[in-house]
Amino acid sequence: MSEIRDFRQLEHEASVAEKPRFGGDALIVCDNLVKIYKIAELEVVALQGLDLLVDEGEFIAIVGASGSGKSTLLNILGGLDAPSAGEATVAGFELLNMTASQRTVYRRQMIGFVWQQTAKNLLPYLTALENVMMPMTLDGAAGRYRKERAHELLEQVGLGHRADHLPSALSGGEQQRVAIATAVANRPRVVFADEPTGELDTATSSEIFEVLRNMNESEGVTIVVVTHDPLVAEHVNRTVAIRDGRTSSEVLRRTEVDEAGEHRTIAEEFAVLDRVGRLQLPYEYVDALELERRVRLTLDSDHINVWPDGETEKETDNE
Repeated sequence: MSEIRDFRQLEHEASVAEKPRFGGDALIVCDNLVKIYKIAELEVVALQGLDLLVDEGEFIAIVGASGSGKSTLLNILGGLDAPSAGEATVAGFELLNMTASQRTVYRRQMIGFVWQQTAKNLLPYLTALENVMMPMTLDGAAGRYRKERAHELLEQVGLGHRADHLPSALSGGEQQRVAIATAVANRPRVVFADEPTGELDTATSSEIFEVLRNMNESEGVTIVVVTHDPLVAEHVNRTVAIRDGRTSSEVLRRTEVDEAGEHRTIAEEFAVLDRVGRLQLPYEYVDALELERRVRLTLDSDHINVWPDGETEKETDNE
């Protein structure tokens, strides 16, 4: 009998192993991610079942108002905080159950950070070159390689001629360029940028995003920018909006060539349907139709109609 039970257990495990994993080969997978903070006797739900997939090599922005949950998400993906429930996987690291040693390897080798505060990114007593070399030093890279790699990265961000300057001698934009070079020094899989242009003017902000895009292409590193500024989204290929602790919409951008041979950017906004069928309607839609509590739904062959509860069903104009 025990042999039969063992066989059935092995059969069950095999069937589970064959079940397709949510996200497939995505580099970043968040599946029904939950984060609850306990403050005194209160529990605050910062993330409530968030789903997110990011493919390797993407350059995306995560936007949302203050309190939407985007900073909590960044802290979890950056290994600075642990989720309460659900799944969060980055480059094969399961962030929910990482050991201390795994967390050290993850933060040293798999990810890089660029913070909003320029002073937080760089050590003030080291030159630009020495700051870029520091992550490689901590990871045990050879001295000659560290120096060559640091010089190469400073050239890529346009600061090869400022290698021997301390951060205090650099402008805010130059400090962020050095911070980007430092973030990619160890060839991470992902760079997380937290409001990287929050302290810069518009022109300098555009330059920083151009540097990030160049790094995304030349180094092949995935870049995730977290910001409250919706204008930042114009610099990336995909924008994910977070509202009330869940992803609510995505904007996808692509470039097309028109009949005159001119390049134009096309942006399309989509609502996000999560794995359990939840959909967040845009506020302006809810206000326009005065939707509240319950809504009436009808299913057609290729779309769903939504009406306020109690309103007579109307014919749609798309037929």
